[in-house]
Amino acid sequence: MSKPSIFILMFFGVLACTPPKPMDILKESIIPKPVSVTATNSSFEMTGKTDICIQQNDFEKLRSTGQYFADLLKKSTGFDIRVKTSEGNPGSGNFYFCLSEEDVTLGDEGYELTITEKLVKLSASKSAGIFHGIQTIRQLLPVRIEQATVQEGPWLLATGTIHDFPEYSYRGSMLDVCRHFFSIGDVKRYIDLMAYYKLNVLHLHLSDDQGWRIEIKSWPNLTVHGGSTEVGGGKGGFYTQEEYKEIVRYAAERYITIIPEIDMPGHTNAALASYAELNCNGKATELYTGTKVGFSTLCTGKEITYQFVDDVIGELAALTPGPYIHIGGDESHVTPLKDYIPFINRVQDIVRSHGKQVIGWDEIAHASLKENTVVQFWAKAENARKGVEQGAKVILSPATKAYLDMQYDSTTTLGLHWVGYVEVDSAYIWNPATLAPGISKENILGIESPLWSETITNIDEIEYMAFPRLAGHAEIGWSPGTLRKWDDYKVRLGNHGLRLETMGVDFYRSKLVPWATKEPKP
Repeated sequence: MSKPSIFILMFFGVLACTPPKPMDILKESIIPKPVSVTATNSSFEMTGKTDICIQQNDFEKLRSTGQYFADLLKKSTGFDIRVKTSEGNPGSGNFYFCLSEEDVTLGDEGYELTITEKLVKLSASKSAGIFHGIQTIRQLLPVRIEQATVQEGPWLLATGTIHDFPEYSYRGSMLDVCRHFFSIGDVKRYIDLMAYYKLNVLHLHLSDDQGWRIEIKSWPNLTVHGGSTEVGGGKGGFYTQEEYKEIVRYAAERYITIIPEIDMPGHTNAALASYAELNCNGKATELYTGTKVGFSTLCTGKEITYQFVDDVIGELAALTPGPYIHIGGDESHVTPLKDYIPFINRVQDIVRSHGKQVIGWDEIAHASLKENTVVQFWAKAENARKGVEQGAKVILSPATKAYLDMQYDSTTTLGLHWVGYVEVDSAYIWNPATLAPGISKENILGIESPLWSETITNIDEIEYMAFPRLAGHAEIGWSPGTLRKWDDYKVRLGNHGLRLETMGVDFYRSKLVPWATKEPKP
């Protein structure tokens, strides 16, 4: 063998023996904060030879989730990562996904992530856990993994073990598409950002005074007329049933449940303008493009009203695989309580007849709540306690902490401030289990962050009002209260600013957060 050949072999031999870079997984900024993290102070490198291997018995259950991950990675790495089966030996340098019910602490959404120098193993009891674990892997990879164009490596992951599962089973956000209408593309974008922080519910507010946004084939004028405008007099819009099904499908692929809301008996002017018979005087109202609340009501004494509700709920239930239908019930100021209570009681029966569970804003607790009805606390803890006394679970959406349409401070040009300003720290520093006397953790289904759209007109404005507060709410819903400290969180959030920026998110740069200008060394 010639001397040049020997030198070449020696050179590549040195490269092959290059030790992994020391990295500390405890220094990584993961949101929501995992339940436990153990470091082993080395690294795994993803290369062009890396594959996603799935345990053979789980391949059909996890193939689409594996492909979702491969597609995400390809955008920035350029790697054509294969998703393939494995019979127990995934080989070195790969990702390995498997399902196992041995660890009961993981529940339906938890996961265990074990990263060694040779393998990234992600295990869970259910496929949702695998999906959530993928989001953690994304956050462990360099920020440039979120780029839409191919970037240079190396692509390193710190080694260690993460054992993680959520504190609450319901972790959601609400998007108001009534005051201003948002396209399917905008809704999908919001779903993707929610999924990144392990949220699992999107509540769509589909009807209000200013617009009706879902096609109901038995009452077509709801969208033809009622969906034709919005706040300020814009053209409005609505989702066809096929478009709504596409939103449901897209969300389900990201383990997010869609909960549709048809608000009633108040917040109904769009319906009242579309069908005269829903008004007590038999006269259709005018379309409304303002922002006042509490002036409209269905005629609760007419039988046609309940036929209308049954038809609407029936069509919506058939389109919605999730367990819930939201019936609103808030701010029905012109509906006397003597009429409101029997209306809510009857509507609960209608929803249940279509195989769904009822969610309603906290005012519905004045009625006689049926089994499995859920009360959403937004304004009055007294109402939520009435629900608890009737055996109802509670979703916490306190306006003072969780409303994403509240302004950050007096300089915020978007949003409202009728409950005051909600800075990033205030949105984070609260504990659902101790927020209101008489509502303990065992009574709480979870938390939800509503984004009302009186002043919100496009996806950039949605992002600005939602982020970074929604990330903090996601951590409240997922991470144990004992692990949540503002001084720790604000540093992790500051590092996430680079990720949000890379993903093109138009977020609020609070002066309370130390925003990183470059990626911290692990």
